[in-house]
Amino acid sequence: VQLQAFGGGLVQAGGCLRLSCAASGLAFSTYDMGWFRQAPGTEREFVAGDTWSSGSRDYADSVKGRFTISRDNAKNTAYLQMASLKPEDTAVYFCAAAITGGRWSGRYAYWGQGTEVTVSS
Repeated sequence: VQLQAFGGGLVQAGGCLRLSCAASGLAFSTYDMGWFRQAPGTEREFVAGDTWSSGSRDYADSVKGRFTISRDNAKNTAYLQMASLKPEDTAVYFCAAAITGGRWSGRYAYWGQGTEVTVSS
């Protein structure tokens, strides 16, 4: 199983980025997908999750209304569309896959390598 996250970069506050997570080696359409982030000196935190069985999506309060998680099962790829970015969104972003996801990182068996997002003020 391999998850490859990409799409990070440097963006000004108020800008947008779209992160992608390409998955291989697993039945992607039957896995919950999650995005987490970790800023320097902090713990990894939940950002967004997508539940394959119900199509429901969950967001951390800090990103609700600004970030959108989605998936394309035909491409085995998950996305995180980020808008109205703030300096406090600066972090390394990780995608993850789980049979049953949620907000707890421990539920996720597979992780991407992370992609760095820097938001300048």
